[in-house]
Amino acid sequence: MSAIDRLLDFATADHVLPSKVRADTLRLLADTLAVGAAGASERNAEAVLRAALRWGHGKDARTIGDDVRLPAGSAAFVNGFRIHCLEWDAVHEPAVVHALSVVTAAVAAAIDMLGEVAPDDALAAVAVGVEVAAGLGDAASSPLTFFRPATAGCLGAALAAARIIGAPADAALGLAYGFASGTMQAHVEGSIALPLQIGQAARAAVTAAELAAASLTGPRDVLDGPFGYFALFDQGNSAALVADLGSRWRISEVSTKPFACGRASHGLLSGIAELGLRAEELVSVRLEAPPLVKRLVGRHLQPDMTPAYARLCGGFLAALMISDGRIDPRRFTRSAFSDADLARIAALVRIEENGSADLNALGPQRLIVETREGTRELEIAHVLGSPEAPMSAEQSAAKQALAAKLTVPNCDSRVFSDPLAYMTRAA
Repeated sequence: MSAIDRLLDFATADHVLPSKVRADTLRLLADTLAVGAAGASERNAEAVLRAALRWGHGKDARTIGDDVRLPAGSAAFVNGFRIHCLEWDAVHEPAVVHALSVVTAAVAAAIDMLGEVAPDDALAAVAVGVEVAAGLGDAASSPLTFFRPATAGCLGAALAAARIIGAPADAALGLAYGFASGTMQAHVEGSIALPLQIGQAARAAVTAAELAAASLTGPRDVLDGPFGYFALFDQGNSAALVADLGSRWRISEVSTKPFACGRASHGLLSGIAELGLRAEELVSVRLEAPPLVKRLVGRHLQPDMTPAYARLCGGFLAALMISDGRIDPRRFTRSAFSDADLARIAALVRIEENGSADLNALGPQRLIVETREGTRELEIAHVLGSPEAPMSAEQSAAKQALAAKLTVPNCDSRVFSDPLAYMTRAA
């Protein structure tokens, strides 16, 4: 059987999630909806919603956080943006894919089109979509050039949405592949286009599922064709994608983010928190990490940087952690970017490559801190929030509490109190 046939068989199978996988899916869904609700207050969120409203009016689906109703594709776009705009969303680290972001936005819109679905059907769709999105990243051998959370995410989300509305999986996948896009240039520049690419991927996934349901078709050999995924978006091996479908369940390998910023900065930030560093004692802070870490967050503080850039600026983030003891999205302001004390601390931080040959790895890492009293070192085999170093119950509760504070006043409380009911039963 070809790789594409195996993938489609998996995407359409009648899955009963193992108990741990179901629990992980529910936990990660709750995390994703919470950060999406918090993202409704991001400074660009209102402009994104206004744009979506101009695309046409409808009552198909809700937007996370304020429950505005839009056509399904438009709601998926808004929700994808909100989930990723604070850089607080979960990520499959080996794949370098924020797999739940596009998938959750698309599945939520698909469910709302129907009105409601059984909870286990919703969770299975999310798990299947994450498996495909993360699996594509896992199978990649090349570094990111396209923005993989959007490209791989779109394909996984289309299969998940098709599963919900009963659309042909092969057509939905082929059409989504034709719509897939997203560039890492947005990441390099710290552009707000980054979460917009997540939103557009979610919109494309829902559109692909809707068109497939209307009997339109797309190309079929989207993995190994001469212009397929592994020829254009990533170098890699489709056999690795499908080798253990249905037995591995990559959603249980997904990391959550304790801090609202790029995941590549989390080793630095969790190390600073663990060591309890104080600004007045510091001489230098050096992080030795794989090349991808330096590429993603090894950028310098700029007084005129945007919040999107700042969320990926390791020096600024380290300064906030040392100064505040946490990363609060409300601190991403021009006054903070030009704060002399934060700039002084940020100037002490360096991120250096550790010689790793794995261009997609985020670990292991090593933190070396020079203080007035001497040198302190910390080996970081697994970053806080990963399955190997999970957030504590207190840390998870603190994240939910902060996310709740950031929401707009008319947020549906079920996002936090009963996320599965919110997802599966439209109000």
